[in-house]
Amino acid sequence: MPQGARAVGGPPRRRPTLLVIFAAALVAGAAILVGLRFAGSGDPSPTVGIWQGAASPSTPAPSPSPSPSEPPVISMSATGDIIFGTAGSLPPADGDGFFDGVAEALQADLVMGNLEQPLTEDTGVSKCGDSPNCFAFRAPPHYARHLSETGFGLMNLANNHGNDYGPAGRENTKAALEEHGIAHTGERDQITVVDVSGVTVAVLGFSSYEWTNSLIDLDQARDVVDRASQQADVVVVQVHMGAEGANETRVRPGVETYHGENRGDPMAFARAVIDAGADLVVGHGPHVLRGLEFYQGRLIAYSLGNFAGGGGTLRSDGNLGLGAVLKVSVRADGSFVEGQLISTHMYDQGLPKVDPQQRSLALVREVTELDFPETGAQLGEDGEITPPGV
Repeated sequence: MPQGARAVGGPPRRRPTLLVIFAAALVAGAAILVGLRFAGSGDPSPTVGIWQGAASPSTPAPSPSPSPSEPPVISMSATGDIIFGTAGSLPPADGDGFFDGVAEALQADLVMGNLEQPLTEDTGVSKCGDSPNCFAFRAPPHYARHLSETGFGLMNLANNHGNDYGPAGRENTKAALEEHGIAHTGERDQITVVDVSGVTVAVLGFSSYEWTNSLIDLDQARDVVDRASQQADVVVVQVHMGAEGANETRVRPGVETYHGENRGDPMAFARAVIDAGADLVVGHGPHVLRGLEFYQGRLIAYSLGNFAGGGGTLRSDGNLGLGAVLKVSVRADGSFVEGQLISTHMYDQGLPKVDPQQRSLALVREVTELDFPETGAQLGEDGEITPPGV
C-alpha cells in the first residue's frame, strides 16, 4: 500500500527516513532488532541508539511474511497499570508465575504494558518524603525478567509513579529492562522505534509531568508525534491521563483533575495526536476502564484500567479490579484491521487473570455507548472490536 494511504480525513502518512529504512534492513538478519531514540528535554533532534535484545523463549513467533501483493499486517497487545508490589510487600515465589493467568491472552507481535513503578533498589530519594498519605512503589530490578518471560517487548514509563525514586530510579529501571531485551518509552522527546515483523513502530509515552512528553501542552505533543510519523510506519501513543477513582469510568469533553492536579483533556489530547499522525492511542491512569472510540479511522482506548497490583498495591474491589488486554492488528500504513478486548481481573493479591465472566467487556460496552454514541467502537460477544457502522 502506498505510504500516503490513510483513512479519509486523516493527515497523509510521511515516508520513513533513510535511517529507519536502514534499520529495517538490518532486521532481516537478526532475531529481534530494536531501535531506540532518546533525547533530553528540549532536544528537537533525538540521537539514535540501536541495540539488539535477546529473544525470550516465551515470545510468540512473528506473523508470517505476507506475499508481495498483500500489505503486511502486524498485531499488538497492550495493558493498563502494572505494579508487581513494593518493598516489603512483594508477590510470593519472587514473582515467578506472576503473569501465568494472562500470558496466552497477551500474545502478539508486539506486547506493551504500562509499568507504574520503578524497578530499582532504594535510591535514597523518594517522592513521598515523610508524607504519610503518599505512595511510592518499587520492585527489584531483576523483576524485569518476569516481563520478558511473558513476552512483553516494550514498557511505557510515563506515569505518576515512574519517578517515585527520582532520576536514578528511572535510569535503573531502563537498565533493568534493557538487560532483558525490553524497549521502553516515556522520557521527554523520546521516540522509541521498534521493528515488528518488518514494520517500524514508533511508541511514545505521555503524562502530565515535565520529565515526560506532555499531555497538557498539545503543541509539544503534536510536534513529537509528527517527528515520530516521519521515522516509522506506525505510531502508537501511550498516555497516562484522566482523573482517578472507582467512579471515573466516563469520558467527557474538558480538563480532568485529581487532587487539584491537571490530568489533561483526554478527548482533546487523543484527537490532537491522531491529527498529528498517531495510529493508536492507549490510555491508562484512572484505575478503571473507559470507552473505546474511533477517530479518523484510528482507535482510542481511553483507559485499560488496573492490570496487575501485586501485594495489594492496587485495590481490586468493584470496577477497580477490572482490567483488559487490548489486541489490535494494523496494516503497515497504520490503518485498523481488527481488534479484541479481553477481560481480565486481579485476584490472589493483585495478580491478573482472564475473567470468564467478561465483566470488563460489559463495562466498556456500556460506557462506550453512553460516551460515544456516534463514534464508539462496536464490541462483539467475545470482545471483537469493529468501527461504528461496519
